[in-house]
Amino acid sequence: MSENPLEPIFKTFQRISNSIQTQLFSFTGLAIHPSPSNEKPLLSLSPSNKPNSSYPTDISAKGKASQPVTKEDLGRSTWTFLHTLAAQYPEHPTRQQKKDVKELMTILSRMYPCKECADHFKEVLRANPVQAGSQAEFSQWLCHVHNVVNRSLSKPIFPCERVDARWGKLDCEQRLCDLQGTTTFGDDI
Repeated sequence: MSENPLEPIFKTFQRISNSIQTQLFSFTGLAIHPSPSNEKPLLSLSPSNKPNSSYPTDISAKGKASQPVTKEDLGRSTWTFLHTLAAQYPEHPTRQQKKDVKELMTILSRMYPCKECADHFKEVLRANPVQAGSQAEFSQWLCHVHNVVNRSLSKPIFPCERVDARWGKLDCEQRLCDLQGTTTFGDDI
């Protein structure tokens, strides 16, 4: 059985998520308590890294008891993921990488947890087909599409000439954050 073509994206997203959590917990002074892999990590405000009975044991990064994710939180997280992916996208992608990123956008438009958002994204993609011939092209396309969505929500428009400053490449040692992908003969065009 072949590997899921989105596997490298999911792995990169997991590394990004873990890095962000580590930095956030380091910054806020919250401690991560190991938990089984099928559960969310438990956080504590206790400086000794031991749960304190005066605090809830399941606390979000904002310090509130956990609640279901809001549509707005989901949207912000999705855009952060997509812009980070675009920043890491290769300047000279393979045919497979171009195909994968287009397929990812199509999958998002079908599987996004908010049906209203997914349906709107389908319309946006129809009017603005994915442009992924290079890192710069994909980043600019994504910024434009994000602004289309922002306009529909009456949110401010982001100046796309500043997209690299806002969502630049991750600072990872030895290029460990670069998108990994298989290159087959004749795939680099």
